[in-house]
Amino acid sequence: MTLRFITRFTALTAALAVCGLALSAHAQTPPKKEDGFQTAAPYAILIDADSGTVLFERNADKVNPPASMSKLMTTEVVLHAIAEGKLKYEDEMTISENAWRKGGAPSGGSAMFAALNSRVSVRDLLHGVMIQSGNDACIALAEGIAGSELAFADMMNKRARELGLTQSNFTNSTGLHEPEHKMTARELAKLAQHLIKTYPQDYKIYAEREFLWNKVRQQNRNPLLAMGIGADGLKTGFTKEAGYGLTGSAVNNNLRLIVVVNGFKSMKERADESRKLLEWGFRGFEARPLFAAGETIGEAKLYGGARSRVPLVSPTAVRLLVPRSTSDKLSAKIVYSGPVMAPVEKGKAIGTLKVSRGENVVLEVPLQAGEDVGVGGLPQRAFDAMGEMVINVFRAGVDRL
Repeated sequence: MTLRFITRFTALTAALAVCGLALSAHAQTPPKKEDGFQTAAPYAILIDADSGTVLFERNADKVNPPASMSKLMTTEVVLHAIAEGKLKYEDEMTISENAWRKGGAPSGGSAMFAALNSRVSVRDLLHGVMIQSGNDACIALAEGIAGSELAFADMMNKRARELGLTQSNFTNSTGLHEPEHKMTARELAKLAQHLIKTYPQDYKIYAEREFLWNKVRQQNRNPLLAMGIGADGLKTGFTKEAGYGLTGSAVNNNLRLIVVVNGFKSMKERADESRKLLEWGFRGFEARPLFAAGETIGEAKLYGGARSRVPLVSPTAVRLLVPRSTSDKLSAKIVYSGPVMAPVEKGKAIGTLKVSRGENVVLEVPLQAGEDVGVGGLPQRAFDAMGEMVINVFRAGVDRL
């Protein structure tokens, strides 16, 4: 059993002071509340694509039907297989009767209109998914990669856990409504952020305005692309149960934001509210640097080490988007499970820097050991053991409360 430690450090305090932040000593994350911005979206989140800073959220952790927005996960599984060398863009998949009837022209839903029994390349099927939201393209990819759509859904769930999407659950490749097929706005935003950063070349497909297949020319379904606000992705969704949703991204003055909304009653409301959120974010926030890559942010206590503490760093630069004018209190803390057992290798994942604005956690940055620390001598280990024994007595008392 381990305790959750909050650590203080001079560099952290100084850097946060520059941004008007205070270091918090509270271990528990307080309940969230909505920011000052108002939206009609039942579910919504707006984040900075670079840092992951949360600018706005509403019911962002409540699971709901994602409809076709879950095709972002379908696309990720395919692109990940290509990146691992298990699949090629030139590989061809057969449009089975199941894919054609359930997801193609006879279905009446969004389709690529691929012909029954035709062979289509992975590259073209990806275009059919990312531009036209083709259910037939999704099912063909699922069957071609995993043998069946159900087996592919298992791959989607496994990959989701690897990406840290703990609440998402997939039962098909299309997003067609099934009761257990669910995601959250926060995890959709996190998935979009991953796609943008990991597959920058393939991500450009989301910005293509139209795609022609089987003599059927279709426009990209994303309404943000035509608004002149720097939008270049990603995915819309609609089912009767989910309502109208959108996961979008736009760039303005070198700042990329990601917006997720869901549960609207009309396409117009979805488009208008998504635009309002993005424009509010671009207008109302500015980036402030906190730490350079590799700069010491704090320390973690060691058990049995040659030194009593190990410095914590982020391998990438840390910046925070903050409101241009706000009355909300900003605070930060480093949380880790400890004490950390020695030896520790440089780069070992240890803790997380959490920055809050008001009652909402707006930025989480993984931290790792900044240097190697070996095992300490016998006197040091004996001293640490005595300290751990005292802590265990404290734990036993807490457990009885």
